[in-house]
Amino acid sequence: MKKIVMCGGGTAGHIMPNIALFPALKNKYQIHYIGEPNSMEYGLVSKYPYITYWSVTSVKFIRKFTLKNLAIPFKLYKAIMQCKKILKEINPSVIFSKGGYVSVPVVIAGAMLHIPIVAHESDYSIGLANKIIYRKCSAMCFSFKPLALKYDKKGIYTGSPIRPTLSVYHPENMAKLGKFDEHKPNVLFVGGSLGAKAINDVVQSKINTLTKRYNIVHIVGKGNMAPERKSNYIQLEFLNNIQDAFAWADVVVSRAGSNVIFELLYLCKPMILVPLPKDVSRGDQILNAYDFEKNGYAKVLLQSELNEITLSNTIEKVLQDKAGMELKMKKANKDIGNNLIVEQIDKFAKKE
Repeated sequence: MKKIVMCGGGTAGHIMPNIALFPALKNKYQIHYIGEPNSMEYGLVSKYPYITYWSVTSVKFIRKFTLKNLAIPFKLYKAIMQCKKILKEINPSVIFSKGGYVSVPVVIAGAMLHIPIVAHESDYSIGLANKIIYRKCSAMCFSFKPLALKYDKKGIYTGSPIRPTLSVYHPENMAKLGKFDEHKPNVLFVGGSLGAKAINDVVQSKINTLTKRYNIVHIVGKGNMAPERKSNYIQLEFLNNIQDAFAWADVVVSRAGSNVIFELLYLCKPMILVPLPKDVSRGDQILNAYDFEKNGYAKVLLQSELNEITLSNTIEKVLQDKAGMELKMKKANKDIGNNLIVEQIDKFAKKE
């Protein structure tokens, strides 16, 4: 059986797409995963017994000038040498990279060893890691078609990988978590794997007002729990069966990371997107959010405009437009990237 090395970590956005591909790959390849020790990717990937996890110490790129940047070349070189040693031992037929700083030394080492590399970019703009590794790839897959068209023949539009488990959901499980009013709309707040302070602050500070109008499930992220009222409101650090909450919700309020918005599109779930502002990101979530709003799948609420009044008003607008938004999402060409990405992996994998 051929071997594949997968990489990508730091946030769920770089891990979940890999996890989405595991079922389609496990019968074709021995799967190896390279990531950091004691990291989010280790915690999520190590749950799969058929995957071999290899730890390397990588280095995060800091966009603004800091003295720590002076050490990056030395740490990166060390990480590349670690990855080169691991790759020689595994001898994979192909590497699949999901981006993020953890993937850079893996891809560079792979290119040095002439191992074919297939990568994937989830967002409407290409990330720093994928910019660095693009020339070393045999193909780079894209979730957004307009971005794929900007690149040469290496750029392949595949859509976003979707976890197969997303299609198996039980919204009734949410009722087991707490008491909800069946006459009120259900609103899910989710800020990503690390939470979203701006969203959390508004919800937690105005929860008594919000729960007069809505049932709320609030996924706050690790370490962000606050004292809660029990009626019509449940807060959780993390939810493994997120598909149950998606199915339960009438409206989802979320950051605009590519993975979650494509999952919501797949499930035809109306959304309010509060993208990360440009001063703390490269602006990719803003581009993602406005593309979805342009297509009628979402309403955008900028973080600078987020407060109790704008939040409530936007929820009401989405509830009023809910049927129309769902219809647009049903009509959308919801390309599920799993098979198309695997096709690219198979295409470039070295023969045994």
